Amino acid sequence: MKTLFFLLVPIFLCADQVVLTNGDTITGSIIKKDGDKLTLKSEFLGEVSMPWSAIRGVRSDMDVTVVPASGAAIQGRVNTSGTDLQVATASGTKTVPLASVTAVRNAAEQAAYQRLLHPGWLDLWAGYFDLGLALARGNARTDTLTTSFNASRETRTSKLNVHFNQIYASALVNGVSSATASAIRGGWSFNDDIKPRFFATVMNEYDHDRFQSLDLRFVLGGGLGWYAIKNDRTQLGLSAGGNYNRENFTLLSRDSAEANFGDLFSYKLSGITSVNQSFTYFANLTNAGEYRVNFDLGTVTTLKKWLGWQLTASDRFLSNPVFGRQRNDVLLSTGFRVSFAH
Repeated sequence: MKTLFFLLVPIFLCADQVVLTNGDTITGSIIKKDGDKLTLKSEFLGEVSMPWSAIRGVRSDMDVTVVPASGAAIQGRVNTSGTDLQVATASGTKTVPLASVTAVRNAAEQAAYQRLLHPGWLDLWAGYFDLGLALARGNARTDTLTTSFNASRETRTSKLNVHFNQIYASALVNGVSSATASAIRGGWSFNDDIKPRFFATVMNEYDHDRFQSLDLRFVLGGGLGWYAIKNDRTQLGLSAGGNYNRENFTLLSRDSAEANFGDLFSYKLSGITSVNQSFTYFANLTNAGEYRVNFDLGTVTTLKKWLGWQLTASDRFLSNPVFGRQRNDVLLSTGFRVSFAH
């Protein structure tokens, strides 16, 4: 028993410790203080977040970076003394009032933070490529190919996104072959934070749909947005603005000014499954009463770090299509997703 005790003592001593105002003590590894919450990873509880105002004491056995409200960041092991946080640095102990601590980061979080400060244009890109294929052979011969590409570069204050979505289907019935679906959608958007909860946005969209007789739709616009929810698990952004819309159909072309508003939502259902949804309503200002709707919904489950399985729905509604064409077009796809990050 004595041998076991002495073996276990170093394990407990090497854990960071947080004491709450209600007397509870939580041990683990400090990850970060972000906003008004401190996140700690416990061996048995996983990641636990608690209000910074509910913390009476905190101690770390590894160096962390402490950012005070004023002055430079301090690096060292921390311990509390009353209402102060003492940081044991290489040059001596420095004291910071708990109430004036704006951020605390472990080594990994600090490295990620510094990488976001001055990234190169080829840094911080992450995204995925989807591929779906359906075949039928017999009395009917059909082929359907769906592909999509999405890449984002996100810094501490901005996000650049490039996306592409395509479907092509053909059928051979009684010796006659013809295309049954052919659509391409793509574009880019850029969001820049004005304040922690507010952002400005610029976007450029392109659409082609053979069976809607749409050769090309060109959309350029911008606006302002607000993050209703923004944390590691959930993000909901609401935006409104205006744009120019140029539509080239096979037999006619038309230009219009539009007002737009919508949302962008993402949610991590679990450690391996996430959901993304976007909705934009375009109200035609040139021809009152006419409008467009873009809606996209997708979910992905990670199979490996670079491989997942996705299910995606993409809907485009046009209130005033050319004569003889339907107003709604929906693309559905499922298949493998290959992810990348740099």
